[in-house]
Amino acid sequence: MNHRKVIRCLLIFLSVLVLQIVSQDAICSENMNIIFILADDLGYGDVSCYNPESKIRTPNIDRLANEGIIFTDAHSSSAVCSPTRYSIMTGRYNWRSKLQSGVLGGLSPRLIEKDRLTVAKMLHQNGYYTACIGKWHLGMDWVLLKGKKVNELGIENPNQVWNVDYSKPIKNSPNSVGFDYYFGISASLDMVPYTFIENDRVVELPVTKLNFPMMYGKENQRTRLGPAAKGFNAEQVLPTLTQKAIEFIKERKPYADKGKPFFLYLAFASPHTPILPDKKWLGKSGINPYCDFVMATDDSVGQILNTVDELGISTNTIVFFASDNGCSPSADYKTLLSKGHNPSYKYRGTKADIFEGGHRIPLLVRWQGKINPGERYDETVCLIDFMATCADLLKIKLPENSAEDSVSVMPALFNKVKTPIREATVHHSINGSFAIRQGKWKLILCPDSGGWSEPRPANKKNVKLSSNDSSNNLPPIQLYDLENDIGETNNLYAKYPDIVKKLAGLLERYANQGRSTSGKPQKNEVPVNIWKYSKKIEN
Repeated sequence: MNHRKVIRCLLIFLSVLVLQIVSQDAICSENMNIIFILADDLGYGDVSCYNPESKIRTPNIDRLANEGIIFTDAHSSSAVCSPTRYSIMTGRYNWRSKLQSGVLGGLSPRLIEKDRLTVAKMLHQNGYYTACIGKWHLGMDWVLLKGKKVNELGIENPNQVWNVDYSKPIKNSPNSVGFDYYFGISASLDMVPYTFIENDRVVELPVTKLNFPMMYGKENQRTRLGPAAKGFNAEQVLPTLTQKAIEFIKERKPYADKGKPFFLYLAFASPHTPILPDKKWLGKSGINPYCDFVMATDDSVGQILNTVDELGISTNTIVFFASDNGCSPSADYKTLLSKGHNPSYKYRGTKADIFEGGHRIPLLVRWQGKINPGERYDETVCLIDFMATCADLLKIKLPENSAEDSVSVMPALFNKVKTPIREATVHHSINGSFAIRQGKWKLILCPDSGGWSEPRPANKKNVKLSSNDSSNNLPPIQLYDLENDIGETNNLYAKYPDIVKKLAGLLERYANQGRSTSGKPQKNEVPVNIWKYSKKIEN
């Protein structure tokens, strides 16, 4: 009798185990649609589900947190636009590319390498119809006028903006890296050309010159003057992109119902400069136009969610929402702080910085019926993990030479794992300064912000490179215990040399091996020097 009970219990256990496996397989193998919404320069503290003291109402982004999972320690790979987008698309740290600092311009050639697998190409190869709607900012090859050139790895200067034949088809547009359809603008909305692009052609030829106020009401601070289509209106870019995305989802719904799912990468150009919300949003926040623009962006997120829900596809559509980096000083921090609102919340720094305010970002994921509502994950993740997560969801085995730094966050989405998914995470600032985070420790390999906050980067010859150098007050490197010092105010590098050596060694290994995940070592596109702003520590 006892044997029968044991056998019966064993059979029940095995049945439950099988059901769990089948259930997990069903989640992974299901033809789900994927929507990735990326805001531009939205601060961690701008979103009320992240910042209890936020003075901006963001009910639609908050809704994602209530209906899905909120990642409280999420990061972009870089503190500025182009590098972050490279990492999202490739699952590879941006500093492995040719772009070692700064951002691209609107006329820069394609940054993503010719044979590199992107998340769009991976999904396309596995039956998805793929679309990118919005800001690209990863370069595309415009046809240049004879004898003319544009900057390859930087923003074009004023005498280059008319060096392009805008009437000719564009080579290496987003269509060349796996997207079946593209509609949007080539770079940030404060960069030329001021015209929409559809697939490989401008929608309307830029035949005039325009620029726009960097913020509504500040006419003396304007965007770059350059080629523009007649009637191009910066205020209408967000509404236009939102409407295009809604039309796309509605158009693809019948195909998705028949087993042809879609991937939509919706990259808003807001609330980045020029800070020009549509007139109906002006004054809504009661603070300043930046906060109005955040509210308009939140409304666009709500329109996308409502479309998904109204079409009845919310249970087979997973929605990701994130920002590409921290909030820019262009938002007018002085005014915002005087009103009790801090876009960086409790974190130090802003967009461009190596400090947390530069790269700690909101990240929320909703998949109704699959992800339990109100979940949270408090360990470190990175936007670079999007590619491995998509591959994991679809049970796709990634090649050795792709997504070298991407780690699937699926355990956090479905298994309620609270332990760290990533071994460590590397951060990068606008000037190419490095930091590495592991657990509570964050090591910064420069003496300053690496960006736009104080202390701003100095000339290398003026940087203090040893503790015995009294030429200035900046130490050579920085080490912070984020568990006890989230504001990065107490530099502990001299107190914990072993931690410094350990983290520096790990970062150097990541750089030298061409990957931070397990697998065969790969090559970076250019030599990577993690020590360019600090003295190398000998292990």
